[in-house]
Amino acid sequence: MLTAGTVWAAFAVQIGMLLAFRYAKKRAYHVVTMIAVILFDIGMPVYLYLNKDWYRRLIEEGEIASFLIWIHLMMLVLMYALYVLQIKTALRLLRSDNSVRVDHRTQGKVVLWVRGLVILSGALLVE
Repeated sequence: MLTAGTVWAAFAVQIGMLLAFRYAKKRAYHVVTMIAVILFDIGMPVYLYLNKDWYRRLIEEGEIASFLIWIHLMMLVLMYALYVLQIKTALRLLRSDNSVRVDHRTQGKVVLWVRGLVILSGALLVE
């Protein structure tokens, strides 16, 4: 079975994200990697929109009513909302407010799981 290059790219970025989570004490590596991951995740829908025939697939073929499409979309919204929370707590950490350290780590674990599910649901949607 062939898998789309975008799925492999997202999986590779997930590995980088796991490493950044593992080496969180190496602040420079962690911050740069996480910024790159967030930018990748913002850019991926733009890339897919510009390079895939979504109108044909969603409207003409009627896939807009697919449960998996809506699950994938809701997971993306959840992932982006978690990124906003992560950025807010990260900025407080960079200002030496250690009261949010536990929240940031917990959010990081949830982001890892949600992003993994986004990749899985996206892989199931590949034509």
